[in-house]
Amino acid sequence: MKAPRLIGAEIFRHSSYGRWHPLRVPRVSTVMDLSRAMGWLPPAQFITAPRAKPKALLAWHTADYIAALQRVEATQEATPHDTQRHDIGTVTNPVYPEIFRRPATAAGGSLLAGELLREGGIIYNPPGGTHHGMPDRANGFCYLNDPVLAMLSLRRNGVQRIAYVDIDAHHCDGVAAGFHGDPQCLMISVHEEGLWPRTGLLEDTAGGAGLNLPVPRGLNDTEMAYIRDRLILPQVEAFRPDAVVLLCGADGVEEDPLAHLCLSNNAHWAVTKALMGIAPRMLVLGGGGYNPWSVGRLWTGVWATLNGHDIPDRLPPEAQAVLRALRFEGNRRGKNPPEHWFTTLRDAPRPGPVRSDITDRVAELSRKAARLRLDH
Repeated sequence: MKAPRLIGAEIFRHSSYGRWHPLRVPRVSTVMDLSRAMGWLPPAQFITAPRAKPKALLAWHTADYIAALQRVEATQEATPHDTQRHDIGTVTNPVYPEIFRRPATAAGGSLLAGELLREGGIIYNPPGGTHHGMPDRANGFCYLNDPVLAMLSLRRNGVQRIAYVDIDAHHCDGVAAGFHGDPQCLMISVHEEGLWPRTGLLEDTAGGAGLNLPVPRGLNDTEMAYIRDRLILPQVEAFRPDAVVLLCGADGVEEDPLAHLCLSNNAHWAVTKALMGIAPRMLVLGGGGYNPWSVGRLWTGVWATLNGHDIPDRLPPEAQAVLRALRFEGNRRGKNPPEHWFTTLRDAPRPGPVRSDITDRVAELSRKAARLRLDH
């Protein structure tokens, strides 16, 4: 099997949603730079993401919406209709210079991944993971929905059964809308209870295609390991997928400013490793994550995990230089970052008790999954 390949692009290096927005921080460029500094990203394993053509985006998005995004990028101005109809130009989804090109590049990488995985393998597209985007409107920082487009691309390239696992702190409302009721898709979402968009309730099965696990604040590594071993792995293995799509949002770690979970990046790497090999195809996407150091370190560790590289206790000077150059303006965590954010990739583990909220909900979802399999 070919070595895993990473999809990235330079457009993400300087593109920002604005000085005040959570997505002002560099993420994809940090992963690329760190991976190269570690010697983990030779040219043969890197693919520059193509920008998706508007026609390709119509696989799920409406023509009116795509035309509006292109026009707003050209004029740098959203009309009242754009805001009312498509949620463009809001505080959450602002107008910025690359408002079409940036998400179209992330989507282009995900569409390409579906083609590249026709014969099997592993693709990592950290620019991807915009799981809130809706067919005709922006939603939750997401102007397009590249996970949906990736899964549709997999389908066009001969893949039938897809297991979609989402461990972002926010529920994947856009993906749930895209594959609602699809018997050939299993969606598992582990997300913070009560966090925006406040969808993905325990009783919501997305028309029989989904298992939603809202978790309480303070989720620790031990609890995520329990969820991995008692829910995610058994259900994915029982589904017998042709492809696994993992959305590995980095906002579940304790340092993230938008969520309230207490994971270390070890939890994400362990889920990534556990899902490898279950299906002949694996696509890993980025997602949320709004602390530049925690995102860059976590997502670079995902790439190491996919390649089987050992993660050293101390980074070489070239890699430390990448992390020391990062800035987190406008956030208290950026004023006095701890030294280990510069010198290591691996967080200290964050174990803890497994609360009854977790065990009870996992048991309920396991029973529900058994009933859904019987219905199908």
